[in-house]
Amino acid sequence: MKYHVDEEMLLMDFLLVKTQRKRNDIKRLLKFENVYVDGHIETYYAYHLQVGQTVEISAKKEDKLPFPIIYEDKELIVIEKPCGLLSEQTSGESQKTAYFIVKQYLKKKKENIYLVHRLDQYTSGILMFVKSKKLYELLTHDWNHYVKIRGYIAIVEGMMKKPKGTIENYLAESKTQTVYISTKDQGKKAITHYKQIQTNKRYSMLEIYLDTGRKNQIRVHLSSLHHPIIGDDKYGAKTNPIRRLGLHAHELMFIHPLTHKEMRFTSQTPDSFQKLFKKG
Repeated sequence: MKYHVDEEMLLMDFLLVKTQRKRNDIKRLLKFENVYVDGHIETYYAYHLQVGQTVEISAKKEDKLPFPIIYEDKELIVIEKPCGLLSEQTSGESQKTAYFIVKQYLKKKKENIYLVHRLDQYTSGILMFVKSKKLYELLTHDWNHYVKIRGYIAIVEGMMKKPKGTIENYLAESKTQTVYISTKDQGKKAITHYKQIQTNKRYSMLEIYLDTGRKNQIRVHLSSLHHPIIGDDKYGAKTNPIRRLGLHAHELMFIHPLTHKEMRFTSQTPDSFQKLFKKG
């Protein structure tokens, strides 16, 4: 439930008036982080509200997702997928997936869920689901038409010979699910743009944008330059200084097929990535 602030007052007084609940009930809402002011959690009962602010009482804490929601409305939900979590079910796992967790969350709200794209299990960052079947069909039918920006941050081994460039070739997948560079006849076209934004003697941080979204595309392309992503032993990495794959989806922008509005989402570069380049 959302409430708009029409006059300055303390949060406790505001909630007493608007909700008609008892003081102890409101204290519990604050304690268990169920109260939001302008989108941020507020637990202080004497927080001074200003005219124009919005106060929201959320669902119970146990109904929340175990990872951040970047954005949510009646048609979309965009999450920050942690490293190690599958995007969707596999033959060996059906419940420990982003899809299943978000599905359970939306089921309580009586909303549907459709997965429109994926991230590798050990890639973190922006993952979007839609709640409308019509929107799902439009996006998946012509994904590359609507999606304008797919950005990633990658940490690779070594120093790049060229500070920026484009990798363009064809990728295919073996029976053992290893992606490799192939021929035009056997593979699918893949285009990756990269730009070096930080470097030291051991590692380089790259900003990457995709024209295509093939499986393991970034990992294979950077490995082909002899600069595999750290932690990616599948594609040739020898080091793993942060004990995870050094790949994070940090930007997604698309044109909404129904409203024609530009929808842009960003995610901060993980602290563990940044620490590799701090001096001292």
